[in-house]
Amino acid sequence: MVDAATEKKRTISGMVVSDASDKTISVRIDRRVRHPLYGKIIGRSSKLQVHDEHNEANVGDRVSIQECRPMSKTKSWKLVEIEERVQQADS
Repeated sequence: MVDAATEKKRTISGMVVSDASDKTISVRIDRRVRHPLYGKIIGRSSKLQVHDEHNEANVGDRVSIQECRPMSKTKSWKLVEIEERVQQADS
């Protein structure tokens, strides 16, 4: 049996596509896969709901996220760090 404390949790990075909810961001994970029949490389993406405790991520930021315990029906990832912030345009 694997001890929960020593178990490695998956960490991936993606782009924030929505920050409208309180303490939740929506992150798009892009990946490139080979088509099983034709062999062409195609882009695939997934959207994950991520827990952002301090509401610090904004739309367009590149973030690193880590798997965690389920926090709600759809949320089982948490924000680890903001790798790259988007430049805010002054209006």
